[in-house]
Amino acid sequence: MTVQNVTATNFENEVLRSNMPVLVDFFANWCGPCKMLAPVLREIAEEYDGTLKVGKVNVDEQMELAMRFQVSSIPMLVLFKNGKPVAQAVGFRSKAEIVAMVEGAK
Repeated sequence: MTVQNVTATNFENEVLRSNMPVLVDFFANWCGPCKMLAPVLREIAEEYDGTLKVGKVNVDEQMELAMRFQVSSIPMLVLFKNGKPVAQAVGFRSKAEIVAMVEGAK
């Protein structure tokens, strides 16, 4: 599965109503650590295909969502399960740390 672009329009269907956990990356195109995180998230999306969705929210374009989840630093990862945020990490994280966060929420 590829990483999905999440907007205010599709957030409810893609994240809150998802039948599997969703890892959401709040990012910006100009953010260096966000760019470093992108290939890591693509790997995780492929490895967890069918058991985890990975979505990206551009905070510059989706300010409403950024404010709703109180994004003050990016990248910020939020793991949603059954429509609720269950884990969160701010700043660049290694693949191992992200996988541990996902596994810990199962």
